[in-house]
Amino acid sequence: MVTVKRGSRPPWVGLGASIWMQIAAGNAYNFPLYSHSLKSVLGFNQRQLTMLGVANDIGENVGILPGLICNKFPPWVILLIGAFACFLGYGVLWLAISRTVLDLPYWLLWVALCIATNSNAWFSTAVLVTNMRNFPRSRGSVAGIIKGYGGLSAAVYTEIYSILLKNSSSKLMLFLALGIPTLCLMMMYFVRPCTPASGDDASENCHFLFILASSILLGIYVLTTTVLDDVLSISAPMSYCFLVLMVLFLMAPLAIPVKMTFFPSSSSKSATYVQFLGPTKSSDQDNGNADKLEPLLTPSSANLGSFHESDSMSDMDMLIAEGEGAIKKKRRPRRGDDFTFAEAMIKADFWLLFLVYFVGVGSGVTILNNLAQIGIAQYMHDTKILLSLFSFFNFVGRLGGGVISEYFVRSKAIPRTVWMTVTQVIMIITYLLFASALKGTLYAATALLGICYGVQFSIMVPTASELFGLKNFVLEPFLA
Repeated sequence: MVTVKRGSRPPWVGLGASIWMQIAAGNAYNFPLYSHSLKSVLGFNQRQLTMLGVANDIGENVGILPGLICNKFPPWVILLIGAFACFLGYGVLWLAISRTVLDLPYWLLWVALCIATNSNAWFSTAVLVTNMRNFPRSRGSVAGIIKGYGGLSAAVYTEIYSILLKNSSSKLMLFLALGIPTLCLMMMYFVRPCTPASGDDASENCHFLFILASSILLGIYVLTTTVLDDVLSISAPMSYCFLVLMVLFLMAPLAIPVKMTFFPSSSSKSATYVQFLGPTKSSDQDNGNADKLEPLLTPSSANLGSFHESDSMSDMDMLIAEGEGAIKKKRRPRRGDDFTFAEAMIKADFWLLFLVYFVGVGSGVTILNNLAQIGIAQYMHDTKILLSLFSFFNFVGRLGGGVISEYFVRSKAIPRTVWMTVTQVIMIITYLLFASALKGTLYAATALLGICYGVQFSIMVPTASELFGLKNFVLEPFLA
């Protein structure tokens, strides 16, 4: 046994690195930024563009394979596969949009986009499963933070697209093909499993609040600078200053392990993590001492019944009998146990979650893919503001959904699915606003859609883990 100090740096360093990887995992939200180039440069019609949007959604949301592999390989392998998919897929799209290679077949571009956005599933699976196992007592907060940054990624990419890449779709494709894999190679060492704390840590809540505050400031900052860059004529040096400040906001969560290094708390010195590294002499000695101790239950203490008793045994008798080996019974897992994928597939809870998620998030994805066309139909030719607005409120929904649901689950025992129902009702009103096309409702409808879309994402993750366990967390990638 090797002891590691509780509140030690590795889990928080991993969370900081995971935030960057979740920003990278939001690359599928960039489709509205370069979809117009697919029409103008490659000459695609609206139907072909819509089918490419389908490829974008399929790649982003199908995560069965990453979920199956995540229990067999360490997180860095999952991230490496995602980086390769990102490089391959966006590399092919860059060759087409930049006209480096002419006349690439349509089906090849469809497959390439599907592969490129499938990197999101690999990135999200690795960081979500790893961090929810590292912080099992704060699943809702962790899911809300990570998914919140994922929702904010569209605004981050919009900032990079407008300031650094000068609104160039070909440069955006090259950035996604080379920049994201490079970032993954830099961060994948730090995203690793750590043994969770054995008890409550008072400083943990403060650390989560700090990350929440920094993420909210980042969201407000990115939205404000995007609007200013579109409305005002800002000089190039000032624009680059905006970009540098955005990077500093993204690095804010790393202040927690830095603080732990230079200012360790007194409670963290006494509490410990316990990480199993293999058999040792002390463990062998403990096993030897355990053999000398009397058992808690003797065979005679187990009442296995007689001919005069009922055939049905009490639960306590059954447990005692099973503990002594008299009865071997394999019961089916119950809610909260670790399900396999096959065991979950026969549960009504699984299909109810899938249906709710399919209807809620699926309809939101449809609006998001056509956000540019909706804006143009309402005489708004620059849709970057709409995308940033959606991204910010998507972030608010993901962040608030995780934190609020966690609070009410702990304090009031209100299930998380109640909030999913509330957001579904609000989404009905939102779609009516989009359909009405009333003057001044486009921004409000986009903001409401972002909030509801984000809440669905952040609540689904801890709900699936609480129903089906974390051991085989293929369920969440399948649903998300």
